[in-house]
This record gives sequence, structure tokens and C-alpha cells, in this order.
Amino acid sequence: MSPHPTSRRARLPSIPSLLVCLASALAIGALPTACQSGGIGDPCTPEDEHEPTFAGFDLAEEYIESRSFQCDTRICLVNHFQGRVSCPLGQPPPRFCGLPGDPPCLEGESCVPSTSLAPNCEPGDDASACRRHVCQAPGGCQRADATDEENKNKACCVPGTDTPVSTAVCGQCADDSERDARAVYCSCRCGPPEGQPPDENFNYCTCPSGFECAEIRKDFGLGDPQLRGKYCIQQGSAFEGPQTCGAVKGHFDPAQCSGVGAASSP
Repeated sequence: MSPHPTSRRARLPSIPSLLVCLASALAIGALPTACQSGGIGDPCTPEDEHEPTFAGFDLAEEYIESRSFQCDTRICLVNHFQGRVSCPLGQPPPRFCGLPGDPPCLEGESCVPSTSLAPNCEPGDDASACRRHVCQAPGGCQRADATDEENKNKACCVPGTDTPVSTAVCGQCADDSERDARAVYCSCRCGPPEGQPPDENFNYCTCPSGFECAEIRKDFGLGDPQLRGKYCIQQGSAFEGPQTCGAVKGHFDPAQCSGVGAASSP
């Protein structure tokens, strides 16, 4: 774990996720709930979670998605959060299948495609052999809006799909930690980094009631300068250190995850 937050590059929404939203809009005449734009404080799911190889966010990091399709402000802020928003309990390393030498899946499980192996494939190769497969139980995907009991023993999946995540994922921090999925929401840039004058060419926002303007990304001279500085965060939710994670619910690996293992893990 790095002792200091690290900056991560903002990215455009993935083409597949945009197509899902647009196709749904054409089908029903309006954007589905998951694709609607949100105001400051509304929940959002970062685009990184649409990658089946993404292991989740690190508690020591802040992440600013600057072109979020889900937020009116176009900013989806990950304010020191652990794991995946879409997978509250995380998961241990999945069991791979489908290639020579892989063990068979358990009774009731299916060997389903997950990660693309395209760089290792040649033109004319069998398409099924160009993907890594994992064992998965029917209906075995966790959901962000489900209870821990409903998610118990289920896998992490790409949001809105049955495609399993092909790596271990830390469980989210305790509900009372300020660092669970409520630390991921639509926000906006409300000021420059500490000690710097405001940029006259930037339209800073005003934080609404219940939010405070706090420095999230310090100026280390890296990345987009218009992403550095202060953002609207929920009052009292400033990151204070790894101890704020508390008991991790679900999968916990001390070599990968912050916090402490819960007394009982699914």
C-alpha cells in the first residue's frame, strides 16, 4: 500500500457501456436508470468496472473520472474507496477452466468466458479459445443494490452483464467507515489546489448543502492540471488513513486489502 494517494488517469466511457445505454434509450424511449445523469452526491459506477480484469480500487487512492456518462457534472469521484462498487463482498481468485490442464468446474457450475486473450491469438483461431474462462454458478453475480445475504457466495461480474471478473477483488470497507460505496458519487471541482490562486478560465462549482469543498488531488505536477485541486465531498467524509476502513465485509486478503478481516466472511 502506498502511504500517499496516487493520481490515476481519467478515461472516456467505454464504447460497450455507451452502446448499452444508447440501445436501451432507443428501445424504451428514454435512458435507463443506470444511464441517467446524476447531480452532486448521486451514486455512479466508474468505467473501470466494465473491465473484467479490473481488481478494484485501492483505499489509498483517489480517482477522478472526468467524463462520466452518469453525472451531470461529468465527474465521478472515487474518494478513497476499496474494491468495486458493483461487487460489495468482493471475491477470492476465481477458478479458471476451459484450457488444457485446468480443473473441471464443480457440479452446478458452468465454464463461462471472461477475459479476452486476443493478444495471444492468431487469425483463424477458435473464438472460444481466445477468451479465458472461469467457473460460475447460475445467477451467480453480485449486485450493488442487493443485501450482503443475497450476495453471499456470488461472484463479481461486469456491471449489467453476466460476464465474471477474472481476478480477486477486496470486499468493501465497513458500512460505518465512510469508505464504503457511499464514497463514490458524482461531484465537481470547487477550487484549485491549496496555496494556488483560482484559474480565471475555469468555472468552479459551489457545493450544495451537506457537502464541503476539500482538496482531493494535490498538485504533484502530474496529469491534467484542470483535475487538480478541491472537490465537493460529503461533510465529514475526508480521508484520514487506512484505519478508517474498519472490518472488511466479504473477501479479505491482508496482502491486497486494507482494513481487517470480518469475523465471518462469505
